[in-house]
Amino acid sequence: MYIGIFLVSVLIASISQVLLKKSAMKHYAYKFGDYLNPYVICAYGLLFFSMFLTVLAYRGVELKTGPVIEATSYIYVAILSAVFLKEKITNKKKLGLLIIIIGILVSNL
Repeated sequence: MYIGIFLVSVLIASISQVLLKKSAMKHYAYKFGDYLNPYVICAYGLLFFSMFLTVLAYRGVELKTGPVIEATSYIYVAILSAVFLKEKITNKKKLGLLIIIIGILVSNL
Protein backbone atom coordinates (compact mmCIF):
# COMPACT_ATOMS: atom_id res chain seq x y z
CA MET A 1 0.00 0.00 0.00
CA TYR A 2 2.80 2.42 0.88
CA ILE A 3 4.56 1.81 -2.43
CA GLY A 4 1.30 2.68 -4.19
CA ILE A 5 1.06 5.92 -2.20
CA PHE A 6 4.66 6.67 -3.14
CA LEU A 7 3.99 6.05 -6.85
CA VAL A 8 0.93 8.33 -6.74
CA SER A 9 3.04 10.96 -5.01
CA VAL A 10 5.66 10.79 -7.76
CA LEU A 11 2.94 11.00 -10.42
CA ILE A 12 1.46 14.10 -8.77
CA ALA A 13 4.91 15.72 -8.60
CA SER A 14 5.41 14.93 -12.29
CA ILE A 15 2.09 16.53 -13.18
CA SER A 16 3.22 19.57 -11.21
CA GLN A 17 6.44 19.77 -13.23
CA VAL A 18 4.52 19.67 -16.49
CA LEU A 19 2.22 22.45 -15.24
CA LEU A 20 5.23 24.58 -14.36
CA LYS A 21 6.70 24.03 -17.82
CA LYS A 22 3.37 24.89 -19.43
CA SER A 23 3.31 28.10 -17.41
CA ALA A 24 6.88 28.95 -18.42
CA MET A 25 5.91 28.66 -22.09
CA LYS A 26 3.35 31.47 -21.76
CA HIS A 27 3.94 35.21 -21.66
CA TYR A 28 2.03 37.34 -19.20
CA ALA A 29 1.21 41.04 -19.52
CA TYR A 30 1.40 41.86 -15.83
CA LYS A 31 4.63 42.06 -13.80
CA PHE A 32 4.25 38.99 -11.59
CA GLY A 33 2.36 36.90 -14.14
CA ASP A 34 5.17 34.36 -14.31
CA TYR A 35 4.75 33.67 -10.59
CA LEU A 36 1.09 34.32 -9.86
CA ASN A 37 -0.99 32.47 -12.41
CA PRO A 38 -3.29 29.45 -12.11
CA TYR A 39 -0.72 27.00 -13.48
CA VAL A 40 1.98 27.97 -11.00
CA ILE A 41 -0.35 28.17 -8.02
CA CYS A 42 -1.86 24.77 -8.85
CA ALA A 43 1.59 23.26 -9.49
CA TYR A 44 2.95 24.36 -6.12
CA GLY A 45 -0.19 23.12 -4.41
CA LEU A 46 0.33 19.73 -6.06
CA LEU A 47 3.99 19.72 -5.02
CA PHE A 48 2.99 20.36 -1.42
CA PHE A 49 0.43 17.55 -1.57
CA SER A 50 3.01 15.26 -3.18
CA MET A 51 5.47 16.03 -0.39
CA PHE A 52 2.82 15.16 2.19
CA LEU A 53 2.14 11.83 0.45
CA THR A 54 5.86 11.07 0.24
CA VAL A 55 6.28 11.60 3.98
CA LEU A 56 3.28 9.36 4.58
CA ALA A 57 4.67 6.70 2.23
CA TYR A 58 8.02 6.62 4.00
CA ARG A 59 6.24 5.21 7.04
CA GLY A 60 6.00 1.88 5.25
CA VAL A 61 8.76 2.06 2.63
CA GLU A 62 12.42 1.44 3.36
CA LEU A 63 14.70 4.43 2.91
CA LYS A 64 16.75 2.60 0.29
CA THR A 65 13.61 2.05 -1.83
CA GLY A 66 12.51 5.69 -1.92
CA PRO A 67 15.04 6.98 -4.47
CA VAL A 68 14.30 4.03 -6.73
CA ILE A 69 10.60 4.88 -6.72
CA GLU A 70 11.45 8.56 -7.27
CA ALA A 71 13.28 7.56 -10.46
CA THR A 72 9.93 6.68 -12.03
CA SER A 73 9.26 10.42 -12.24
CA TYR A 74 11.43 10.61 -15.37
CA ILE A 75 9.13 8.12 -17.06
CA TYR A 76 6.02 10.00 -15.97
CA VAL A 77 7.39 13.38 -17.08
CA ALA A 78 8.40 12.05 -20.50
CA ILE A 79 4.94 10.58 -21.11
CA LEU A 80 3.05 13.59 -19.74
CA SER A 81 5.20 15.99 -21.76
CA ALA A 82 4.52 14.03 -24.93
CA VAL A 83 0.77 14.03 -24.28
CA PHE A 84 0.17 17.53 -22.94
CA LEU A 85 3.08 19.58 -24.32
CA LYS A 86 3.38 17.71 -27.61
CA GLU A 87 7.09 17.09 -27.01
CA LYS A 88 8.64 14.36 -29.08
CA ILE A 89 10.20 11.38 -27.35
CA THR A 90 13.46 11.02 -29.29
CA ASN A 91 15.49 7.86 -29.56
CA LYS A 92 17.96 9.26 -27.00
CA LYS A 93 15.10 9.82 -24.55
CA LYS A 94 13.80 6.31 -25.21
CA LEU A 95 17.25 4.89 -24.53
CA GLY A 96 17.55 6.94 -21.35
CA LEU A 97 14.13 5.80 -20.14
CA LEU A 98 15.03 2.19 -20.91
CA ILE A 99 18.22 2.54 -18.85
CA ILE A 100 16.19 4.01 -15.97
CA ILE A 101 13.72 1.13 -16.13
CA ILE A 102 16.57 -1.40 -16.17
CA GLY A 103 18.12 0.37 -13.17
CA ILE A 104 14.84 0.20 -11.28
CA LEU A 105 14.49 -3.49 -12.04
CA VAL A 106 18.10 -4.28 -11.10
CA SER A 107 17.87 -2.38 -7.82
CA ASN A 108 14.79 -4.39 -6.84
CA LEU A 109 16.48 -7.76 -7.36
